[in-house]
Amino acid sequence: MVSSFEAKKLLDSIKGKLIVSCQALENEPLFGSDTMAKMADAACRGGAAGIRANTVADILAIKEKVNLPVIGIIKREYKGSECYITPTMKEVDELFEMARPEVIAVDATCRKHPDGEDGVEFIKKIKSKYPNQLLMADVSTLDEGIRAWKAGADLVSTTLSGYTSYSPAIDGPDFELMRELSSRVDIPVIGEGRIWSPEDAVKAFEQGVHAIVVGGAITRPMEITKRFVKGIRGRKQF
Repeated sequence: MVSSFEAKKLLDSIKGKLIVSCQALENEPLFGSDTMAKMADAACRGGAAGIRANTVADILAIKEKVNLPVIGIIKREYKGSECYITPTMKEVDELFEMARPEVIAVDATCRKHPDGEDGVEFIKKIKSKYPNQLLMADVSTLDEGIRAWKAGADLVSTTLSGYTSYSPAIDGPDFELMRELSSRVDIPVIGEGRIWSPEDAVKAFEQGVHAIVVGGAITRPMEITKRFVKGIRGRKQF
């Protein structure tokens, strides 16, 4: 929970900077809160301005290790819903009560959440219960971003572009969505999703985003290795 002054100070602290997503799922080699805390420490020493993290345990471990703002999520799957990024009030309550991340991010797409709400209804529900908690809307389209902004989200991120059935399936960042959101909403836009290189990062800022989140290109060595292997296999043979 933050005051308006603290919120502005936090948002100013990440403006024009890099946020690093430090996440590993149970089936991945780096899974574990201690490992994610070390990853966050490495990101901090490298100049990151913030961390995005999954689960209460990881967030608490990261906060013990680094003094950076955290965007907190809980990934949890529910039968009958495609939403898995902080999909219900249960996850929001867990984050608020036990982890206290500076920002809570949620799925704000038009898809139905497990409790039956769409993204707009979910944002309004959260803001009604936690009016002073900074809330980031993870969206996949311009319309979703605009609707999330009008519903009361404090930030909007392009996180889910390419991960819904109705958004563009592209290999790289959705620069068009970054640009359109930056020109249409009056809250910070966070560029996130498939930012693979410093060149991608620079181009994202050229679209007008407030900050960027990079995960896979920095903190997921298994996925980085796969990209190199795929590139090598696809090279021309002479």
